[in-house]
Amino acid sequence: MDAEFTERDRGHMRRALELAERGATTTHPNPRVGCVIVLGDATVGEGWHEWAGEPHAEIVALRAAGTAARGATVYVTLEPCSHHGRTPPCVEALIGAGVARVVYAVQDPNPRVSGQGAAALRRAGIEAAGGLMGPESAELNGGFFSRMARGRPWVRLKLAMSLDGRTGLANGASHWISSEQARADVQHWRARASAILTGIGTVLADDPQLTVRLPLARRRPPLRVILDSTLRTPPAARALAGDGPVWIFTASRDAGRRAALEQRGARLELLEGVAAAPGASRLPLPSVLSRLAAAEVNEVLVEAGATLCGELIRTQLADELLLYVAPVLLGPQARALATLPELTSLDASPRFELIDSTRIGPDLRLRLRPRSVV
Repeated sequence: MDAEFTERDRGHMRRALELAERGATTTHPNPRVGCVIVLGDATVGEGWHEWAGEPHAEIVALRAAGTAARGATVYVTLEPCSHHGRTPPCVEALIGAGVARVVYAVQDPNPRVSGQGAAALRRAGIEAAGGLMGPESAELNGGFFSRMARGRPWVRLKLAMSLDGRTGLANGASHWISSEQARADVQHWRARASAILTGIGTVLADDPQLTVRLPLARRRPPLRVILDSTLRTPPAARALAGDGPVWIFTASRDAGRRAALEQRGARLELLEGVAAAPGASRLPLPSVLSRLAAAEVNEVLVEAGATLCGELIRTQLADELLLYVAPVLLGPQARALATLPELTSLDASPRFELIDSTRIGPDLRLRLRPRSVV
């Protein structure tokens, strides 16, 4: 649909996307949205959605524009909302401001909005045109679109490996193989996630905090999620300390263990119908993701071991790999990146598309997606 738009339109939408990116770590569970209002050759208002429950991008931009919004063109990265949610409908504000034209990047996947915002604008005599740089807007809001369309969050696996595809020495002596710069980069991906998820094996082996260690003013720290079918999480685990909620998915009804973890502030999420015998069960990952989506989790950053990562890849629940490659060799006895079933044919191997390659200090950061997702 881009053919109907001018290069001037594209320039203003690019600016709106830049503004939307500013809310990357703060808008959860809402989408990241930016807005630019133009009258003639002048930009008269700009805004982006910063916090859930606070004004949407259109409202911020309209306030900046004031009376100059009358007769103006509005560029917004997502179809304006037409329903009462945490805030009033943006469509009503746009109509009240007397704008002449609204250009939006992509239709809102929320069934409460989808197509209805544009229709309401047209009924009011306002030109509404969608489809300008839609893929860029959808990319910025992959988690929100996934939750609305598929009923589950966007799942991003964070992995670090050597040149020969190993994550650490077999004896566990090595803790980090990636550089300090790479570990700092991970913090930004944690900050934009709605939840950070790990398995009980990683909790017992590494005792991670699963927190964001950046000087950011976040009102909603990422939800910390532990998959622990038999409740082996120690009450003194570091993941249970600090700010923000902790959920533990389990199949165990052990009252003593549950009480000890709940006293530490953890919320126990019982998955019914799962065997709880030690070593005899794995939690159903689709059920975990479905429940997280119901809690308005958009993006999940998985920081786990080879077993859980391999299972997410095998079951096609991993939407993206965030892979840090360190310039080091560890040898064939070192730990594998992901535990997968033995393959008898290359045609059956999981295949990925490289979407980004960036040098991070001495390491290389790769972003890959299954070919079926791209």
